[in-house]
Amino acid sequence: MTAIPFVDLQAQHRALEPELSAAIAQVMTKCDFVLGRAVEEFEKEFAGFLGARYAVSVGNGLDALRLALQAAGVGPGDEVIVPANTYIATALAVSALGGRPVPADVEEKTFNLDPAKIEAAITRHTKALIPVHLYGQPCELDDVLDIALRHNLSLIEDACQAHGARYRGRCAGTFGLAGCFSFFPSKNLGACGDGGMVVSDNGQFAEQVRLLRNYGSKEKYKHIEKGTNTRLDTLQAAILRVKLRRLESWNAARLRHAQRYSGGLREIASVRLPEVAAGRTHIFHLYVVRVERRAELQKFLAERQIQTMIHYPVPIHLHRAYQELGFRRGAFPVAERLADEVLSLPMFAELADGQIDLVCDAIREFYRA
Repeated sequence: MTAIPFVDLQAQHRALEPELSAAIAQVMTKCDFVLGRAVEEFEKEFAGFLGARYAVSVGNGLDALRLALQAAGVGPGDEVIVPANTYIATALAVSALGGRPVPADVEEKTFNLDPAKIEAAITRHTKALIPVHLYGQPCELDDVLDIALRHNLSLIEDACQAHGARYRGRCAGTFGLAGCFSFFPSKNLGACGDGGMVVSDNGQFAEQVRLLRNYGSKEKYKHIEKGTNTRLDTLQAAILRVKLRRLESWNAARLRHAQRYSGGLREIASVRLPEVAAGRTHIFHLYVVRVERRAELQKFLAERQIQTMIHYPVPIHLHRAYQELGFRRGAFPVAERLADEVLSLPMFAELADGQIDLVCDAIREFYRA
């Protein structure tokens, strides 16, 4: 069997090589490597793609979350509610500001933050709420927004896996005070390195993030805030401008792949397929199933040169880094079950139908044995 990678960036870049080379050459000619013209153009284009008024690029997705929280006024002693089932960056952004991430359990169906579990986690110290649009499916934004408004909480969307995903026709990342995106290479819109973006419809807020990303300065040597240095490289912005023009078609391809996977795996009782809630467009950054005997299945697939991954094997509250939160196993049962059962199958826009069929055949073979 020919190896099936989890993601194949070489396939993507081969198809774009002439355009990427031209974009890179233009930056090299101008030598505007830091906050160059391509950065400004990409910010405008990405905001336009999402339907947001402002976009401010930063060095990575974690910094997007951190600066958004800082601009929202989160600081030492403040609490921020996060899903128990997410990548640790969501919580680390809170910790970086001296705040306390407060996990809440997630929905069984979508794996996203469960609105019914949020209010019990709110205290007088709660300052913000970070729902995550996990794997590319928006969370239940109507209910989450309502809770944030009623409790006067800043809503910061972690849309790092949801570039172009939609909730009731509107792009994820445009509902709260801010939406935060990552351009890690394997994302649906990925750089050839790291990068991130904060989007907002609030001009004052966006300007604050813009200050914070660049030493707290609008004008060289005049510093308004105690900022930091987290800027998207001009080279990466130029590359992302090329890729942004393909994002809709890449997202559509991922949806077709997900549908083919689901058709091929539907009859396997030991495999629980991803569900898409009503009113949402899932962009399938990841195609994640819940399976029995996961470790054995993953080993079986690896022996057949099929690469899989687990997103995520440890819930936030069970990481050693967050033992001070004081939660034990059993505190968030849905997130814990997911951590024990989820398996991510190969997913990228250039994935061939035949490769998907081989993965499905191998999984059927495993459960027949």
